[in-house]
Amino acid sequence: MRELLSFIPPMHPEGRRFVLIFAAITLVLFLIWEPFGWLGVIATVWCAWFFRDPERVTPDRPGLVIAPADGVINMIAKAAPPPELGMGDTELTRVSIFMNVFNVHIIRAPVEAAAIRTSYRPGKFLNANLDKASEENERYSVLMRTGGGHDYGVVMVAGLVARRILPFLKQGAHLEAGDRIGLIRFGSRVDVYLPEGLEPLVCVGQTSVGGETVLADHHAHHDHRPGRRS
Repeated sequence: MRELLSFIPPMHPEGRRFVLIFAAITLVLFLIWEPFGWLGVIATVWCAWFFRDPERVTPDRPGLVIAPADGVINMIAKAAPPPELGMGDTELTRVSIFMNVFNVHIIRAPVEAAAIRTSYRPGKFLNANLDKASEENERYSVLMRTGGGHDYGVVMVAGLVARRILPFLKQGAHLEAGDRIGLIRFGSRVDVYLPEGLEPLVCVGQTSVGGETVLADHHAHHDHRPGRRS
């Protein structure tokens, strides 16, 4: 039994009440009609799986930028950071990670840095796959500054299904790379704005693992990395 439990990732406390709600609805569905009840069981198991919070092994070398979320790199583009971050109008490289409803939705810090500024902005709930979601959707933005003076913008963007962004950090907090900084439910996107001149090591279509995948490296000297499907 202990070996079996070791394969089940822990669930974030935020998910417990949702699992209880799903379980209560499942009991009612069983009373109405048994097939409905089994559908409720599937939904309850999915809910518990959605809120999983697995441990990750974060690469710990100066200069690395780590993926903040699980998902697919769906866009790499030049864009100005959200104005509330105060990073100016200069277009920076923005790496966007799209999370579907089956991905882990715990968001992590990409670098060791201080949270200089945090800002919440209400907005729409467009499909997070769309480019305009970065500008029009509800979002929670964090300006992170490293000890070396590099600024990063990390923006949690609500999606079509997501209706709540839950930040775990406060302005001024010191963060290690891989630290948990938030949770988005249910389906969403995270944008990372890299410092000027820093090129990503990932490419569009690549799968990222939050807290483990290396997005960029200050000590690497190269152009944007292309990718191909195989």
